[in-house]
Amino acid sequence: MSEHNISDPFKPAQPYIPGVATPATQEHHQESGWIGGEPPSHGLLGAAINARLPNPAELKLLWVGITLATALATAALLLINAHATNPFTGSYVAVTQPKIVPADVPKPPEDAQDAPRIDGKLPVAPGVIATTSELAKTWSSKEFYFRDPVTAKPVPAVLVRLPGGTLWAFSLREPYGSCELEYVTNLKQLRDQYGFTAAHPMVGDPCNKTLFDLTQYGNGPSGLVRGEVAQGSGWRPPLAIELRTKGDEIIAARMEE
Repeated sequence: MSEHNISDPFKPAQPYIPGVATPATQEHHQESGWIGGEPPSHGLLGAAINARLPNPAELKLLWVGITLATALATAALLLINAHATNPFTGSYVAVTQPKIVPADVPKPPEDAQDAPRIDGKLPVAPGVIATTSELAKTWSSKEFYFRDPVTAKPVPAVLVRLPGGTLWAFSLREPYGSCELEYVTNLKQLRDQYGFTAAHPMVGDPCNKTLFDLTQYGNGPSGLVRGEVAQGSGWRPPLAIELRTKGDEIIAARMEE
């Protein structure tokens, strides 16, 4: 008989009862960390299922982990509330207050936008534009504005004293065009700029080099009008402005349409 089978006569073997742990088995389980009366069971893969309760140190670490996870979750919620996700780039953009757009400033009327700048020192007709004493000399002139009867916009015009004492006023706006005419009293300028030799002042169109002679009558839509075309491609004389006198005052009353 081997020595492994020798029983201690002073420690007789206890009978084995299924489901009841023997003192030796319980002592072995306590030393190995297992609890309960049955030996450790095995899972499907043969690994022992550890049913050991955590010790105080492990409980402390578990509590710290839970606290840290809670803090991280709270911080993540705050970050999500403070930022919004851009659906096009996936990046976070700061949420800002809506921008307050000021009310649109009303635009001035179209007539005011298109109105030409005028010289405040010049008179605006219909109304008094000069006195007879201001134009005492032949070929003397005075500029003024006349409101267009259709658009009511001020149009540059000029009043001229012709030979024999006749007064004549006309618009400086090119007939059937937009170029501004000029009253030229410098005969050298007429020769150099327009290539025309004149004996008296003329009305010129700098855009097409047309010259108008105020001593001659030309055809207009309503009849003869002063300012016959002396040179160039102009169709008709400048638009005439009807004049009236009241004492020493010269009044521009109506412009040819």
